Amino acid sequence: MNPKIGPVEIKVPASVPENAKDEYIANYLEITKGTGRLMLFAGDQKVEHLNNDFYGKGIAEDDANPEHLFKIANEGEIGVFATQIGLVAQYGMDYPDVAYLVKINSKANLVKTDQMDPYSGAWIDIPQVVELKNNSKLKIVAVGYTIYLGSEYEREMLREAAQIVYEAHKNGLVVVLWIYPRGKAVTDEKDPHLIAGATGVAACIGSDFVKVNYPKKEGVDSAQAMKEAVVAAGRTKAVCAGGSATDVTKFLQRLYDQIHVSGAWGNATGRNIHQKPLKEAIAMCNAVSAITFHDKNVDEAMAEYERDCK
Repeated sequence: MNPKIGPVEIKVPASVPENAKDEYIANYLEITKGTGRLMLFAGDQKVEHLNNDFYGKGIAEDDANPEHLFKIANEGEIGVFATQIGLVAQYGMDYPDVAYLVKINSKANLVKTDQMDPYSGAWIDIPQVVELKNNSKLKIVAVGYTIYLGSEYEREMLREAAQIVYEAHKNGLVVVLWIYPRGKAVTDEKDPHLIAGATGVAACIGSDFVKVNYPKKEGVDSAQAMKEAVVAAGRTKAVCAGGSATDVTKFLQRLYDQIHVSGAWGNATGRNIHQKPLKEAIAMCNAVSAITFHDKNVDEAMAEYERDCK
């Protein structure tokens, strides 16, 4: 029988054994704050985009130091902070109250698609994540993995992702897959129908959540188009990547539409938070969570943002 927490029923996958169910449920409630929606603070770009997202014009000086990410995660309202295992090991002990998602794979952006189709292999395995969790007593509650669907190397990534989901569930961990159609075979990475295909793949692998790019097609309303992806995901909950930094009101409106028009189950936001100075970054976390966790409208979330920035 699946537990019901308030209005949210947690459907525990059959891949979660009986002795890990309580931990899985606790971890799921932790990252969704009991709402069923995910607010993932993404801090994995130091590999994905190297230092481009952390230093330069329009980026706060605070962001040059990796600890900026941990200060935000510690002081802002989030569900889970996603980053690589090395950063968790280096800084996590100073921030033990943060819920962590360990990113299993990552790759830099120097090799472009015209040179080689993207491939991002696993750095570590689930037993190593569990070992760090047990030894450190940190709140490592989830793992994440990126698949580049359409790459000539998708077979390897699909197999690794399936193994990671299975092993993570065996240990009571929640799984978020990043799935981006990308490679020479892909002509339009943000095609709505292709995005829906990506969320369907996540469902077939058995992931709890899937992070995809917000669909974009000329003449098509993105919020309406995203509905196809949400339905295709089935019981795997689709969330949208935050993308590059943009105007706060515009970002919050897009997030509101993703949840209340498209039916998405939250968000995964990085640059729109961490490229701001600490106080503003924390305020942005709280504004995003106001919409995601507390069903506030855009005006209410903006009012909280402006108040917290003072």
